[in-house]
Amino acid sequence: MAGTAEGSSSADSRTRSPLTLVSDLGRGQGQILRFKLFDSQVDEGFWWRLSSLKLDVLGLDQSPVNVTGFFAPCSHPRVSQRLSLLAESLPEVSGEQSASSDPAHGNRNRCPVPGILYNTNTLESFHALDKKNLLKMEAEKILLDISSGKVEEECSSLLRFLVISFADLKKWTFHYWFAFPALVLNPPATLVSLQPASEVFSTEETDSLTTACNEWRSSSLTADVPFFLVSIANNSRATIRPLRDWKSCQGDGQKLLYGFYDPSHIMSNPGWPLRNFLAFICLRWKIEKVRFFCYREKHGMADLGSSLVGEASVSAPQDWTERRSAPQATGWEPNASGKLTCRTVNLKESMDPVSLAVAAADLNLKLMKWRALPTLDIGRLSGVKCLLLGAGTLGCQVARMLMAWGIRKITLVDNGRVAMSNPLRQSLYELKDCLNGGDMKANAAANKLKCIFPAAEAVGVIMSIPMPGHPVPDRELTSVLEGCTSLQSLVESHDVVFLLTDTRESRWLPTLLCASLNKLAITAALGFDSFLVMRHGAGPSAPAEAGQDGQSSPLPTSEDGGRLGCYFCSDVIAPTDSTSNRTLDQQCTVTRPGLAPVASSLAVELLVGILHHPNGMHAPAELASSTTTADDRPLGILPHQIRGSFAQFSQMTLLGHSSSSCTACCSAVVSEFRRRGMEFVLQAINHSTYLEDLTGLTELMKSAASFDLEWDDDADADL
Repeated sequence: MAGTAEGSSSADSRTRSPLTLVSDLGRGQGQILRFKLFDSQVDEGFWWRLSSLKLDVLGLDQSPVNVTGFFAPCSHPRVSQRLSLLAESLPEVSGEQSASSDPAHGNRNRCPVPGILYNTNTLESFHALDKKNLLKMEAEKILLDISSGKVEEECSSLLRFLVISFADLKKWTFHYWFAFPALVLNPPATLVSLQPASEVFSTEETDSLTTACNEWRSSSLTADVPFFLVSIANNSRATIRPLRDWKSCQGDGQKLLYGFYDPSHIMSNPGWPLRNFLAFICLRWKIEKVRFFCYREKHGMADLGSSLVGEASVSAPQDWTERRSAPQATGWEPNASGKLTCRTVNLKESMDPVSLAVAAADLNLKLMKWRALPTLDIGRLSGVKCLLLGAGTLGCQVARMLMAWGIRKITLVDNGRVAMSNPLRQSLYELKDCLNGGDMKANAAANKLKCIFPAAEAVGVIMSIPMPGHPVPDRELTSVLEGCTSLQSLVESHDVVFLLTDTRESRWLPTLLCASLNKLAITAALGFDSFLVMRHGAGPSAPAEAGQDGQSSPLPTSEDGGRLGCYFCSDVIAPTDSTSNRTLDQQCTVTRPGLAPVASSLAVELLVGILHHPNGMHAPAELASSTTTADDRPLGILPHQIRGSFAQFSQMTLLGHSSSSCTACCSAVVSEFRRRGMEFVLQAINHSTYLEDLTGLTELMKSAASFDLEWDDDADADL
């Protein structure tokens, strides 16, 4: 593989960095003309944008990506200008803007250079790339642009570069290697003379050329045009003109030089752009004695003391003119040790822990989009506001699963303290949370979520949920009403409510509020070795939209014509006190340890499916036998209820329609709540039969009690 400048040596190592593999030249006649190879410089922002482009747009696609590098004339006597890659060198993450659209046009400090990025999926693929062939392909493009005359119109096409890379986004390490393709002159160009420009021109010519260069560099039309013609008339007046004016610059005894922006600071070595420029001049214009002008600056102005004027003897290989074979190319950049191998940069060292955590959390989700879930809406997930009622065994697990799906806005509601028995089963607590009477669960859980993932927007709310069957003493009436109002505000300000409390009656008010406000509600409940996970159906009617006359409009129904039921739709009695007169095992949620993680995971997976369904919470229920395909919805079916048993290690999906006598979501209950507000809630709490009377359950139970079966003795005898 051709990798360095022709005839390179280490003779100049005392004056240049180890990256430079070209030797200092004397000014003697007949020596091989050597060039200072470009140095690469990659801004950290480039790697960040490449990471986003890889995760969000490219995925597994290894197609070449157009990039744009930037360089400028040397502006310091001891430092060469580098070819830089900035964040804007890459296309936008949206994929709409291409870096090839010349984002720095007219910028005197950023002459654009077109490039190609080959980013591989594995380190093995990176090392296996045919580097020699890649370089040769770019050389063929350069030769084609020379032959076609494109260079005369777009002279920056003489400069090209390659970057091959592998982005290890688990470790935030990037392996990369630059190449600056240049045609190999055979025989090589020989140097006739090379001197500072100020020693070549007269004082009048020097002043005139300085003025012309400054004007050229100050114009928005030519500031970033790196190749040009320098014409000096007999009256010492210098003019700078574009390459397309070459023919009109011939004759009349004027001096003609071929100028370029020279990034090199070395007085004996012109910069890398001269290589292809000489090839162009020789092949296109048939000139074999080329007088060139290496333009350099100081403090942003032309500096003819550091600029060079030289003459080279060059001839085009016969193969180029006849196109019998592909041209030879050189230009792979050595690493900092001077070896022809790749470089490595590790962003992890410059990233703060929070940024690392966020990037790592997003990585798994973005990788899902590459193959399994291309329609995954990560932005929607991150914006969902989740209210978790209960911060116990279920609440802790649900919160963890939500964060794993990229959901960060989590509010936990609980009024209990962390007990010594909790940390083993409730994954957000540890021993220190149990000391001194125990921390409040809601606050401890929220704090732990932020410790686990600093970008989590977790909030703890200490609150008791008023419950039917638990009458409110007069002295507590005010605080209970405040609690009801606060809970209503919380439900109203969140997108989804998880019912994860450990009693049946504590789920009644949240269910009613969700039905009234048409908020998505998901219940997870545990037995000893069985569980229930279900999504509540939409409320019986939606509040009227703004501008309507207080009228309600019906909500969409399931495809089968029925509204999906809530947690209480299968009850024939109102929720009552389930905590009094209970033994210790009845007071605690005694379950098999594996039950809560399974139920919690299913509850969160159910939410993700709902969020990605076109009908959202109004999506019809599907059973395990549904014909839904992976093409229809990659996340799978969307059931109404999931019931599981550890005793049989079984799981089934069920469908239950809403009940017209439901004590939490039927039209009669919701309408009465909307009409009377918290007065209705207090009556339901304090009077155990009120909800049954309101919904008709009382009459239903009376009818069932008075129903008599008449047996046919003759029919019985036939059995």
